Amino acid sequence: MKNNDISSFIASHRETQRGKTVIWVLPFVLVLAGSGIWWWKHKAGGANGAEASTASQAGGGGGRRMGGGGQGPQPVSVMPVARRDVHVQVSAVGTFTASNTAVVHAQVSGVLQALHFKEGRQVRAGQTLAQIDPRAFQASLSQAEGTLARDKAQLDNARLDLERYKGLLAKDAVPKQQLDTQEALVRQLEGTVKTDQASVESARLQLTYTRVLAPIPGRVGLKQVDVGNVVQPADANGIVSITQTRPMALIFAVPSNVLPKLTAGLKSGQALNVQALDRNSREMLAQGRVDTIDNAIDTTTDTIKVKALFPNTDDSLFPNQAVSVALQVDTLHDALAVPPAAVLRGTKGYYVYVVGKDSQVTTRVVKPGPVDGNWMAVEGELHVGERVVIDGVDRLREGAKVEVIAADPKQRAGASAPADGGQQRNRLANLPPEVAEKIKAMSPDERRAWFQQHRGELNKASGAAN
Repeated sequence: MKNNDISSFIASHRETQRGKTVIWVLPFVLVLAGSGIWWWKHKAGGANGAEASTASQAGGGGGRRMGGGGQGPQPVSVMPVARRDVHVQVSAVGTFTASNTAVVHAQVSGVLQALHFKEGRQVRAGQTLAQIDPRAFQASLSQAEGTLARDKAQLDNARLDLERYKGLLAKDAVPKQQLDTQEALVRQLEGTVKTDQASVESARLQLTYTRVLAPIPGRVGLKQVDVGNVVQPADANGIVSITQTRPMALIFAVPSNVLPKLTAGLKSGQALNVQALDRNSREMLAQGRVDTIDNAIDTTTDTIKVKALFPNTDDSLFPNQAVSVALQVDTLHDALAVPPAAVLRGTKGYYVYVVGKDSQVTTRVVKPGPVDGNWMAVEGELHVGERVVIDGVDRLREGAKVEVIAADPKQRAGASAPADGGQQRNRLANLPPEVAEKIKAMSPDERRAWFQQHRGELNKASGAAN
């Protein structure tokens, strides 16, 4: 068949798929009808003839049906059974919280002169965030220092008088009462000086409060006040908030039956890894470790809260961010493992298809275990290296013939595409480019049906091209 004929033939097939012309299908219908009449006559011909016909169909047509729709072996993708460590994980939903949160308030009232931070940036503990007008507080400090100096001078003078009165009393030059009065005055002035010193320290402290410092390290949020406004300690929103995001804390709840393994791991110092995933559980956002567990089980949900810490050095995690959680609670060492796609469920339970050396599949009953990424731990009569079907199982039966076309998960799409498996590239290469593109645009079921129905014509075209 020439390329133009194939193109016309393909176009006719695509028109038929859309419900337009069906004329070319008529010969196939007549052939199928004739085959049905022939089968009916031979079945009525006698027991021996029926047995021979049945045996022929079981070995030929029946086998092809089990292998992939009556047109040869079913193309499949396989992966070998392996032994590996499988991590036992518990899934949950959690929320990130900051390790610490602080709302920065002004500690003195005054006009905000400057802001010394950039919104959304990390700041250090003790870093200057804002400056309040310090002039009034500087004046108060100077006044307190002046009062202290005056009272210190009075105290020094009173002490000198006291020493003088003591000398005069020894000579009986002054009465004893005058000495006692002077001693009381000295003690009074000493108290006054201490009060003055406290006033100076208070004024100095108030002055330092005009420089607003970061109380904790972390990321600053959006500013809550602009320069030029009067800020007060009673302001509800403060000047800015700081969230300590290095590390970040993840809070989530797990079933209480996981508690023994959690406590055992924490007591032994074992690192209990936690993965934070996006809400669809497809992409890992970050990895951390369990820090602690709550002190009580929630009886309404039979769960207990767990706190995990994440370094978050890249600042990719945010407080109140909801994520899916995968908590590793155990590891199955050297376990039999297969891809999860290989494990199917039927009337007898869970099973896998194993491809033998004769390219026939057999079913093996398995007991599925935990899933770790692209692997699932299983128990059953499987051996390392045996090939299990991971794609193309839709028409498989016990004993069906298969054609292995891919042993790599990245190539699995081929098993769901044309029925000729490894020959599809050669056959597509013999078609006009525009036709090949149309076939590639078909769904896997459409491609498989098309190649099965036009196997003969494509083989002729391939032979003519060679």
